[in-house]
Amino acid sequence: MNFNSKNPFLSNKRFSSNAVSKAEEVHHAQIIDYNQEMTLSGTINKTAILFLLLCAGSILTWWMFFNEMNIMVPAFGGAIVGFILVIISAFKPQYSPYLAPGYAFFEGLFIGGISAIFEAKYPGIVINAVGATLVTFLVCLGLYKFKIVKVTEQFKSVVIAATLAIATYYLISWLASLIFNFTPVHYGNGMMSIGISVFVIIIAALNLFLDFDQIEKGVQERMPKFMEWYGAMGLMVTLVWLYIEFLRLLLKLANNK
Repeated sequence: MNFNSKNPFLSNKRFSSNAVSKAEEVHHAQIIDYNQEMTLSGTINKTAILFLLLCAGSILTWWMFFNEMNIMVPAFGGAIVGFILVIISAFKPQYSPYLAPGYAFFEGLFIGGISAIFEAKYPGIVINAVGATLVTFLVCLGLYKFKIVKVTEQFKSVVIAATLAIATYYLISWLASLIFNFTPVHYGNGMMSIGISVFVIIIAALNLFLDFDQIEKGVQERMPKFMEWYGAMGLMVTLVWLYIEFLRLLLKLANNK
């Protein structure tokens, strides 16, 4: 069973793209007061709401699996719906207040499903993946907050290029495996595969800095209120990607013993 990484929000990591153009249209179309502007506290609250919805979806499929119910439809159906919602939001950020909650819940169905499957075979793997994701998030947040890591234009370019390269590699290897019936190296449990997973985790973690910078810039530029949902959704996409990559790495390490 293989789960390819994807972060469609990377094309909008910088508010200077479609998200900015849409936000600027709203911002310049009318005079908005403080209650209509993006704030840091508002974005934190939206992120908390999305996290709770993600947990709700995860708990549902987790409960279904351990009660011997079929989770394939809700889990993989949730992944597909979540992906579609992210794509729509990337091009229509003004709809994020409606799309982001849906994304969090449906993606939660997927996360809960694959987590339950892995936990049943490798007890303890889920809590380790959750812990690794949380620690990575807190470390990156601290490094960003105290300006130890500064998000420059060059930093953004390198991280986005690396993320695009990973997405392209996963897509090509997946298509090639279907056409030529071979197993890509990152599907295995050898040192090369483990090394690839570590590299991908590092790039996913670096994407967190882009998320933090995007949110901070949005607050500074007094973007419209709906950008709180957009920023929170982008952060959740990265955290989900990071969690899945940690699951993959721990699975490889368990099978490599």
